[in-house]
Amino acid sequence: MEAKYTAAVNYYDKKYYFQALQLFEELITVFRGTSKAEDTYFYYCQCYFETGEYTVAAYHFNKLNQTFPNSSRAEEALFKNAFCYYLDSPVSSLDQKNTTDAIRQFQLFINRYPQSEKVEKCNGLIDELRLKLETKDFNNAKLYFKTGNFKASMFAFQNVLKTYPATIFKEDCLYYILRSSFIYAGQSVEVKKAERYKITIENYYKLLDAFPTGKYLKESEKIFLEAQSRIKKLEKDAQVI
Repeated sequence: MEAKYTAAVNYYDKKYYFQALQLFEELITVFRGTSKAEDTYFYYCQCYFETGEYTVAAYHFNKLNQTFPNSSRAEEALFKNAFCYYLDSPVSSLDQKNTTDAIRQFQLFINRYPQSEKVEKCNGLIDELRLKLETKDFNNAKLYFKTGNFKASMFAFQNVLKTYPATIFKEDCLYYILRSSFIYAGQSVEVKKAERYKITIENYYKLLDAFPTGKYLKESEKIFLEAQSRIKKLEKDAQVI
């Protein structure tokens, strides 16, 4: 068994991970309860990590941290557990379960090892993952707009702003809320139009207050003036009736 362990480590060092994995899998049981148990299991986890089996690797890194909580490898194992979820996080257009799991696991690491030199890296990766979630939600909101569901579009963009107050898409969200509310007002029944054009004007001021010299200034001003004009016409028509 000692010879097998030496062979497994040699395979690992030479990056023959599949061969190493087979030997370490056998040795885990053999060395359980001995001084080699921790190292054997760590190599086993690393083999899965190096071969891109991140879901399996994450499970075993977490188990390693729980089995040997006071070992010198516990911190590294918990970080690798979170990092596996990060590596399995897909592009923003796909389901983001692994992304939210990665954020949760990085936060768990930070809470457990607040003095670790890896905390800064964890925070950076969390920011990257949160941006992916923001991007997905923003693009979903834009899809409502593109498909003509302007009421849903308004709510979706508002939810992006509520969920991510410091989002990089804030100006875009406010602009699309303005446009959505304007078009939605125009599609409304006659008795609702004036009220909804007033909401459009409120949305214009929200955009203007947040970005007085923003990239949508000209387009938003046109919408604002047109909304005012339509309100006046609606009020005039109501007086005639």
